Amino acid sequence: MSFDKVQPFSSSSGPQQVAFHRTELSVILSLYGRMVAAGEWRDYGISTLRDLAVFSVFRRTAEHPLYRIEKRPKLRGRQGQYAVVGMDGQILKRGHDLKTVLRVLERKLIRSVT
Repeated sequence: MSFDKVQPFSSSSGPQQVAFHRTELSVILSLYGRMVAAGEWRDYGISTLRDLAVFSVFRRTAEHPLYRIEKRPKLRGRQGQYAVVGMDGQILKRGHDLKTVLRVLERKLIRSVT
């Protein structure tokens, strides 16, 4: 048996984790920066899992997230792969375009500034 034929990590098993792309993170971090400047948000966390990627937003470091921005590629053909989920688990907005989905949070920024 030759070692060049042994493949311990097969590439046919599909992606190991779902993650945000650089352009997606740019859009999310732009909103995050504006909310931090307004004093609404203070911390964030990113989780990459097998079925979804999550960007969690916190008001304080050691509490439950205020919002979760989720990416679920399996829902791309249905409701849309992006969703904003509230603290109580309710889906506030779901869709195919990340910028459109994040508008639900930008409205909160407009209210906090005025």
